[in-house]
Amino acid sequence: MSLLSVMEIGLMFWAGPDPVATIQGVKAYGLRCGQLGIPGDYKMDAAAWKRALDAEKFTIVTVFAGYAGEDYADIPTIQRTVGWIPPATRAEREKRTYEISDFAAAIGVKSIALHVGFVPEDKTDPNYIAVREMVRRVADYAAKNGQTFALETGQEPAPILLKFFEDVARPNLRINFDPANLILYGSGDPIEAMGLLSKYVITVHCKDGNWPPKDKPGALGTEMALGKGAVGIDRFIAKLKEVGYRGPLTIEREIEDQNQKREDVKMAIGLLERLRG
Repeated sequence: MSLLSVMEIGLMFWAGPDPVATIQGVKAYGLRCGQLGIPGDYKMDAAAWKRALDAEKFTIVTVFAGYAGEDYADIPTIQRTVGWIPPATRAEREKRTYEISDFAAAIGVKSIALHVGFVPEDKTDPNYIAVREMVRRVADYAAKNGQTFALETGQEPAPILLKFFEDVARPNLRINFDPANLILYGSGDPIEAMGLLSKYVITVHCKDGNWPPKDKPGALGTEMALGKGAVGIDRFIAKLKEVGYRGPLTIEREIEDQNQKREDVKMAIGLLERLRG
């Protein structure tokens, strides 16, 4: 693994059956780092991944937990299926998260992250209490593995997320800040949110999108190629510099068309190279 530079550009990618081929696919863009997503049904082989990372001299910054049964079709579906809010899957997902923490530790990664789901605003809500305690347990487990534990932005406005962090009160709890998610979910302006949450931000996604349609309640906004949506990526990078962020700039592009995805990632790399200076 290599020593990363300030605001080094990376890519969010998902684990494939062949770790070497998966890493080489990211390196083909000229990148040296990224965030590794673990699908819910993926069988983790830490030894194989460690060999591949060492051979390819590639750095994984964060291991992201995905869970079987998650569906991001629209906001009501996300509320029912994503993260730790659905009570029926909570226990198995907690167990899976511990396994992902152990996997990350075995391959030398110092941070795990996930979408926790729509945390209720009411502190007396049973789901709020259950998820808060689960976040505390996972944060403590990650700490024993020498890791930070990051929640990704998007599903709740920044002031609500800030209050949740203060209530959880764990020193290794951090944020993976995705500016597009705040827009896609209609949660708030990402530049303002960064100003409020910056002390907790350990990593960021460089992703873009447009606001949800006003005439379709429950719909998500539309993800766009970087620089083509409502985030204002130039303002976002300027804000990162203002708050003293020095971590990687991790591109995320979530579309089915792989040819278009490759073109969008290449374009995003060039854009970020110009903006970071």
